[in-house]
Amino acid sequence: MSFEAWTIFTLFWVVFVTTPGPNAVNCINNGMNLGLKRSMVGVLAILTQATLFLLLSALGVTALITASPTAFTVAKLLGAAFLIYLGVRGWVQAKTPVKVVETPTKSIYLRALAIATINPKSVAGYLAAFSQFVQPDVPIWDQMLVIFPTALTLTALSYTGFTALGAGLGRAALGAVFNVWVRRVMGTCFIIYGVLLGSAATPGRG
Repeated sequence: MSFEAWTIFTLFWVVFVTTPGPNAVNCINNGMNLGLKRSMVGVLAILTQATLFLLLSALGVTALITASPTAFTVAKLLGAAFLIYLGVRGWVQAKTPVKVVETPTKSIYLRALAIATINPKSVAGYLAAFSQFVQPDVPIWDQMLVIFPTALTLTALSYTGFTALGAGLGRAALGAVFNVWVRRVMGTCFIIYGVLLGSAATPGRG
């Protein structure tokens, strides 16, 4: 991969991982409720998903899934339903005081992994990256040696930042009313993402 191609890919990935989406909302929520240190398990889950999707993209599996309307529709609807559920639950529980409980680390990880994995937006993003930036005349794994560390580093920095933002808000001793509205805004974001993902057209199919 040329330096110019790497620069363009890097700029694309910065925009991709810093644009607020379900992963960012979950990181902020985790940071507010669990603190920065424990919430980093959620960032690890996102990196797990990113590594998996990069591998699948390199092998052409993601392109195959997107080429199948049925597979993509099922993934899209599952992701949309899960996000809407999280949003509605956030609204219902907004006035319930957040209890300081020991959430198992495994649960934090699996929840973040589920949000990252079933989000069809991720599939579209990874496909866009590979269709635009992978050069067909260069061995794919040679390019992966550049793409993998770049994408994973930027992803880690972005979602660590979102998590730190949430942790910072939590430590600021915000009033109870503001906390309620922050939680409702986050819940609304999940609902909006779910509706948009559920109604979005399959990439490449209009």
